[in-house]
This record gives sequence, structure tokens and C-alpha cells, in this order.
Amino acid sequence: METFLRVNVTRKTTTRESVPEKYRKVGGRSLIAKLLLDEVNPACEPLGKHNKLIIATGLLAGTGLSSSGRISIGGKSPLTGTIKESNAGGISANRIARLGIKAIIIEGFPEDDRWHMLRITPEGCQFLPAEPYLGMGTYAFCEKILAQHPGAAVTCIGPAGEKLYAAAGIATIDADGKPGRYSGRGGLGALMGSKRIRAVIIEGKGTVPLADSEKFKTARKAYTQLLHDAPSSKAYRDYGTAAMVATVNALGGFPVNNFSRGRFEGADQINADSLNARIRQRGGEGRTTHACMPGCVIGCSNIYADRNGRAIVSPIEYENIGLLGSNLGISDFDVIARLNYLCNDIGLDTIETGAALGVAMEAGVLSFGDGDGAARILEETRQGGVLGRVIANGAVVTGRVFAITNVPVVKGQAMAAYDPRAIKGMGVTYATSAMGADHTAGPTARSPVDHRDPRGQAGVSLKMQKLLPILDCTGLCLFTIGALGPRLDLLLDLLNARFGWNLDSGWFEQMSVETLKDEQRFNELAGFTRVHHRLPECFTERPLPELDSVFDVPAEDLDNLMTYE
Repeated sequence: METFLRVNVTRKTTTRESVPEKYRKVGGRSLIAKLLLDEVNPACEPLGKHNKLIIATGLLAGTGLSSSGRISIGGKSPLTGTIKESNAGGISANRIARLGIKAIIIEGFPEDDRWHMLRITPEGCQFLPAEPYLGMGTYAFCEKILAQHPGAAVTCIGPAGEKLYAAAGIATIDADGKPGRYSGRGGLGALMGSKRIRAVIIEGKGTVPLADSEKFKTARKAYTQLLHDAPSSKAYRDYGTAAMVATVNALGGFPVNNFSRGRFEGADQINADSLNARIRQRGGEGRTTHACMPGCVIGCSNIYADRNGRAIVSPIEYENIGLLGSNLGISDFDVIARLNYLCNDIGLDTIETGAALGVAMEAGVLSFGDGDGAARILEETRQGGVLGRVIANGAVVTGRVFAITNVPVVKGQAMAAYDPRAIKGMGVTYATSAMGADHTAGPTARSPVDHRDPRGQAGVSLKMQKLLPILDCTGLCLFTIGALGPRLDLLLDLLNARFGWNLDSGWFEQMSVETLKDEQRFNELAGFTRVHHRLPECFTERPLPELDSVFDVPAEDLDNLMTYE
């Protein structure tokens, strides 16, 4: 039977409880939305005693199904004040699910300054002292923990989370034991730090029961074949997310020098072909394809190595190339990899940090293209220096400190590497997502539309916003969309076989819309209104030079979208 594991950091107690019926048919992001609405006052202080950190598994976690082990982490965001769910790959979600745990709910507020780690085993959950590890980067930390707990799964924060920075993320290790899988967005690492929890360590390898194992086996075989053969899967396997560099640059939406331009003169040096060529040339530990969780047949990840073939970071993703590369005027993969590694080690969201550094560069704190200067500032975030604290608290804080108005944010969260003046459907998603400028809430860059035409963009975004909760609820990776989008019947078969349910296709629409409405309801109760569902003036009034285009989707379209009809 699935259970909730409640962890009270005030009393230092843990309890297992049966999952109430209302939560049984939701998981991941959808479960987080319901739990937060039911248990957290939306007006609470994000770093205070009334907020909760929820670590949730998807409905198909632990089954061994390819690409189904995404971990969802949520709470009220310290960065935005909105509801927040951020998911990642890695091995923790599958391990948690196989121990019969549907969600870990961390609540209360410490009465002292002592730090702990949670160790979860089949026998129970215990608090372990974490003081010896404070200040340690995530790579060295995970290496030490795995030496003491061989074969464990680890989800942790770094120095950024310890310091409660608003751009702090939460890292989960992959099958190689490296902490490069990030629930980065929204400052959830600061929320975990406010509970004085440095890490969650999961040991033991249980199994997930299947209501109809033969039916599940048949559906899994068809699903795996579909996923493996899909052209989109092959593209991700061959090129990873870096393939989007050429696509978005051609559309004129690749962020350059704090989103001041949309085409980068150095794009050819940091596109997918150049990345793969560099990895192959150096050999050693480098890999052009790599799975972030065991059994994934897509393998969109990579391992980037130095000149001696030693791994620097895994993975280099499109978002990191855009925000830590072109957005900073940097066209050298070695520099991007170094900044990516530092963010991972310190525990910072690469998107928010890259946007904040871009704002600082516009302010003249550094020159665009100064990778060494950016690295120095990141080290300053580790040490707690003033400039480091400014950057690590996000793009909005950085803009205010340096009096810069060109700040690429919505609801306090930095935009991903898609300029909404060129890809207007993405701008709609940024504006209307409950979580701020979150590209994974409704990605439209691959949609077959005229991205510069404001007409119909709300409909394109809405279609994707309704599709994503289905994946986020089940624990499936975003990159299964290309294969699974037309074959959601297979997903129904898998769910029904897993649980013995009798869901029909209408359930997807119902669950998805309910999730979106739950998230917006939380925000309304937190004080958010239509005024917050807008892009800043630097995108609605400042034209993108290459296209002479602004974000001009009518406000009425944005408001109408949020009826979700």
C-alpha cells in the first residue's frame, strides 16, 4: 500500500500514513498542487514554519518503465511567492516509490540551528547529523555520502540552499552518482534549507506491485518500441537538447547579451554539432549520449570532458548553453561547462543565475563575454560575498540593485532561453503559467506555427499546458511527447494495468485542467491577479532588433486562456 512519509523537523519525528482516497489517482505535480492547497496557507512566508517541502513520485515511478522516474519537488516558492513544482531526472523517485512511498512531506520549523539528513530505508526514516558536511559542494558531498551508504540514491542541496538563496535548487544524483539532475527552478533549495535538511538518502530496492502484470508487460513493450523508434527520440539521442540552439537561433529567439538580441554570431560554435564533435574529439569520459535514469531509451543527456578526457559536467543542456553562454556573450563550451559545473556544485539554478549574470553584465559589473569574471562571482556566492548574494537571489534582485529595467522575468522568475518576441507562444506560457516564466509548463517552440504571428498563440500554449500535467502527474519525461502525444491510449493501458483502474481518455483532460486550476487557485489566494499574468515592458515595448518584433499577444487572449476551456 502506498503511503505518505511525514517528516516533522520541529519534533524530529517521522510517520507513515495511508494515502487518502482523494490523492490516490494523482502524482507528481498534480499531487503537489492538491497537498499545498489543502495543507499550506498560500499567504505564508515561504521560508517560514507554515510552508512545506513536498517530494513526490509520479504514478508510474518504480515500474521500470523507460523515462518514468522523474522526481517532483514543490512548495510555495521563495523566489516568486507562487506555487512551485520543479522536476528532475535521476534515481531518487524510483527508489522512493519502490519503498511504498508516494510522497515525502517535510513540515514544521527547526527550533535550533542543527542540520540533518534524512535516511530512508525499508525499516523506516531517521535523522542523521549533517554539520560535518556544511559548506561542501554537491559533488564532494555526494561522493562522501555514497562512500558511507553505497548504492543509495541522494537528493540534496548545496551551499546556496544552506544560505537560503532565492535561486537555490535541489540536486538529485544520476546512475553514476553525479548530482547534475536539478529541480532548479523557484528557489526550492532555499525551502529545503529553511527546514535544515541537507539531504535525503534513500536505501533499499523494493518493488512496485502491478495489478495486472501481463497487461502491463504488453503495454510496456509497445510503449518502449514506440519511444525507441520515434524520430524525436532519435534526435534527442543523437544531439540532445543542444539541437535547439540552431532552431531557436534561426527563429531569432536565442537570448544574446541579456536578451538584447535574438541571433548569436557565435551560435555555430555552441550548437549540437560542435558539442558532439568536441566530446568525440576529446574521448575519455565524455559521452554524446547518456541516460539520466536507468533504463531510459532516449538518452538525451551527455557528459562533457576536458582536454584530458576527464568529465567536467553532465549534462550540458540547451538552457545552460543559452543562459550561461549566448546570454552572457560566451561562445566557448569549456567556459560554459565550467559555469555549469559551478552552479551544480554550489546548488544554483542555471537559468536564474544566467539571467542574473546577464543583468549584471548590462549594468557594467562585468563585460559581456567575461567567463572568468562570471566564475569569480559564482565562487563569491559560495563564500557569501555581497555581490555573490545579489546574483544568487535572482534576476529581479540583481536588476533592482543595479537599476536595470531590462530584466527577463515573469512573476519574479527568469525566462528560459526562448525570447518571447520571436516565439510568442512561449511568451504566452511565461505569462500565464502559475509558476512564472517556466518553459516546461507549455513549450511551443517546436509547434508547426508562425511563431511571430500573435494570433492563435494562446491556443498553441493552452494545448501544451494541458498536455504537460499528464506527464508531470505520471512521472514521464517531457521528451516522451513526440512519441506519446498521439498514443495516450498506451499511457492509459499502463496506468490501468499498474493500479487496476478503469480510466478512459476523458480522465486526462479532467486531471490536467484540475491541476492547472488548483495551481492558479493557490496563487489567487496568495494575492496574484491578472496584473501578474503579463510580460514586462522590455518585451512588450522594446523590439527585438533582428525581427523588429515585440510580444503583442492581446491581454484578452491571455485572460481567456486561463479559463482552460
